[in-house]
Amino acid sequence: MNREEIKENDRKYIVNMYDRSDLVFEAAKGSTVIDKNGRNYIDFAAGIGCASLGYNEPDWVAVVEDQLEKFQHTSNLFYHEPGVRLAKRLVEKTGYSKVLFVNSGSEANEAAMKMARKYGNRESGNRKHVIISLRQSFHGRTMATITATGQDRFHHDFDPFLQGSVYVDAGDTEALEIAIEENECCAVIMEFVQGEGGVITLDKDFVRKVAELCQANDMALIADEVQTGVGRTGTFFAYEQFGVKPDLVTFAKGIAGGIPMGGVLCDEKYADVFGPGDHGSTFGMNPIACAGANYVVEKMDDDFLAEVREKAEYLRAGLLKMKRVKGLSGLGMMIGVDVNGMTPAEASAKLLEAGVITITAGSRVRLLPPLNISYEEIDRGLSRMAEVLDK
Repeated sequence: MNREEIKENDRKYIVNMYDRSDLVFEAAKGSTVIDKNGRNYIDFAAGIGCASLGYNEPDWVAVVEDQLEKFQHTSNLFYHEPGVRLAKRLVEKTGYSKVLFVNSGSEANEAAMKMARKYGNRESGNRKHVIISLRQSFHGRTMATITATGQDRFHHDFDPFLQGSVYVDAGDTEALEIAIEENECCAVIMEFVQGEGGVITLDKDFVRKVAELCQANDMALIADEVQTGVGRTGTFFAYEQFGVKPDLVTFAKGIAGGIPMGGVLCDEKYADVFGPGDHGSTFGMNPIACAGANYVVEKMDDDFLAEVREKAEYLRAGLLKMKRVKGLSGLGMMIGVDVNGMTPAEASAKLLEAGVITITAGSRVRLLPPLNISYEEIDRGLSRMAEVLDK
């Protein structure tokens, strides 16, 4: 099919949930995408952070192909080496006790909230079940995770919502204390950098206070690291930069390099809360995804993460030279760009015309480049962005 036939058939046969741009993907390599017309784009979005090592990284492709030639699926009724190897690698890398595998960020957050509720109800005689989340947060699109999402724009038309969620403003310690006093709470769930909310980094003192209150009240601190995790902010998980260690850590997006995968890391208290039948996922711990994830996690050593931080500073410095850039937010390779004189949607559309793929988040343009993007590709991307933002 040519590009117009692809777009026409998309409109005809696929449920219209996405406001797609005009770009039709044909091929990609590294951090460069080729469209159906043969034009190349520098990808500063990486599939909303999922293509953590860019496109078709040769060694990643080799390990995925090797697993594909062995078997592509087993179900969770049987053991397999790629999943056990990945679990061991994640636990040893992070110091957590166990990991639960699913397919996406929404599923990971839902599993973590279920785990917190089971623990809270078990310890309190079925009373402690309320989950606190922050306004401007985003935790997913299932009914449980959209309920926990603290943005009204995601709630329209989906009433009634599940019971047992309350919201407080990020940074408002007093409101958090009142919410804990007035409700039977089992957990606080939060992103350390609120992605969909506008690439907003939480205050470190507030984060530490949340951790203290959770510990004092026997509540789970759930870190939603779906977007911030797996090297995105310059450390393997963002919580490492805030001086806390959450009870439960959810991850997805970049973990398998672009193959659907998610999971929950559990500390000792929560590691054995679930038993057989409490939760499940047919495709969770898929061996192909595990093969890709093993390669990604192995790649994320100290030298690689230091290079992520260096490239992030280089990219940020280049952006701040542009006349229309009012300021930047976020951490590491998770960058929010405040653009003067254009809405984020307008700026992102113009940047695409100039040959750079970006996305939006609240009041900002959002950049989530592949973590191994080359300096040459960063320079090409900045040069093209300057055509729009340096005028």
